[in-house]
Amino acid sequence: MSRREWVPPVELSSRESRILKRCKSRKIFIFLREHRHALLTSEFRARLWAMYSESERGKARVDPALLAMATLLQAAVGVADREAVELTLDSQRWRMVLDHWDEETPAFSQGTLFNFRERLIAHDMDRELLERTVALVREVGGFSVAKLRVAFDASPLRGAGRVEDTFNLIGRAARRVVESAADHSGEPVDVVIERSGIPLLGHSSMKAALDRDWGDRNARSEAISELLEQVRSLETWLQSELAEEMKRNPLKERWEMLESLIEQDTEPDPDGPGHRIKRGTARDRQVSVGDPAMRHGRKTKTSRFDGFKRHIASDLDTGAICAVTVTPGNAPEREGAEALLTDVERGGPVVQLFTDRGYLGAEAVEERRAEGMEHVCKPFPLRNRGRFTKQDFVLNLRSETVTCPNGVTRPLRLGKPTRFPASSCDSCPKRAQCTTAATGRGRSLNIHAQEGFLIQLRERVSTPEGRRSLRQRVPVEHALASVERSQTKRARYKGLRKNVFDVRRHAAVHNLHVAERILRAA
Repeated sequence: MSRREWVPPVELSSRESRILKRCKSRKIFIFLREHRHALLTSEFRARLWAMYSESERGKARVDPALLAMATLLQAAVGVADREAVELTLDSQRWRMVLDHWDEETPAFSQGTLFNFRERLIAHDMDRELLERTVALVREVGGFSVAKLRVAFDASPLRGAGRVEDTFNLIGRAARRVVESAADHSGEPVDVVIERSGIPLLGHSSMKAALDRDWGDRNARSEAISELLEQVRSLETWLQSELAEEMKRNPLKERWEMLESLIEQDTEPDPDGPGHRIKRGTARDRQVSVGDPAMRHGRKTKTSRFDGFKRHIASDLDTGAICAVTVTPGNAPEREGAEALLTDVERGGPVVQLFTDRGYLGAEAVEERRAEGMEHVCKPFPLRNRGRFTKQDFVLNLRSETVTCPNGVTRPLRLGKPTRFPASSCDSCPKRAQCTTAATGRGRSLNIHAQEGFLIQLRERVSTPEGRRSLRQRVPVEHALASVERSQTKRARYKGLRKNVFDVRRHAAVHNLHVAERILRAA
């Protein structure tokens, strides 16, 4: 495959100067035009070319550096692939940044942009694209990378997949199995539906096909039992007709997903021979067939979302976002810490880490803290409705004891609750100030695995200097808000990895804005 090099000029033409004067409200175009050569270094361009094998054949390849620039523009203005292709002809700003003047065809096709994105993800070059913007911020600002001060934060990212109830989850998963079976058997889908004994899938609405009086208390159990009976009929037919195909993907993975959904959402009915929808919600419940990685999540007790959590790590000295990751919506924030720290440390050692309480207890953070990294965070609040809190007890971590306000001492183990004997608590004169437990039950204290560190945090937050230190984390909240405005609160893609790519490119755009502001203030 021949290489079509993209070598845009550094000097501005008179035509470009006129366009730049009209870009005051979209400074990203000005910055990219004036600094694209600094962003796309020869070394980085070579690494982009390395994503393509020399043995590939076809029509002349579009320079991946141009596609990388288009990827940043696409994130900056928030357009889909089709619109991005058209803008290379319709927008003078796009044509200027991409140096695509006097052309009658788009700079690239929709398929070319899609394939470039897939390669970028496969080779983890989206991370390097983000790192190039971080390096550019440091270059224009003259910042050192010897010692990094970094802050973490996270926000909900609603998934792009459809969230469905149990009937529709199982029905859609069964439909995907039937479609795969139809591909293997060479028969139409409606024929497979009839032959496999699952006629419910022949209707556009699962609940309409089940035709129940949903006000009847037994209707849901009867309906789910009927659906599962037909699924078992489908299984019998598959084992009879497509036994070997069931051992290979995609039929194998689609059948496994169907079985997993049935297991997570249903259980035998204790009042009858059939099944019922499981009481409560499975801990790691899959909520979408279209995007199996989506999960129920909560940012607060009253605010629920379905999808993912995006995490960012912001360099507090430069304002740049130096790492991002995405986790399922139900994962605690601390599960994003290792990926963030690993990526941040590619740029230098972290000496100070600022987080919120969600990252407390993360193994990766504790490991770095043991090695000397300072971790600044608010402690968990101590509340007991006006009664004694843990702070009123004397915790001696060296002797591994805890003493209550009445002088009773008990052994202490990190990560385990400490229980005081009922014999001491029942007769204690301070009992009313301490606990509301019934007579015969003593007070208990939950001892955190990092209790010693939490004590340090409480001591720090009790001083003006400590509270001032906590406020240094505020810029990461502004950076996360910048990404959220650009990316929006809803995911563009399905799956964890593609959404990591999307957060990375929006973080890269944020960094370009940071670099532009630094230059403007200089």
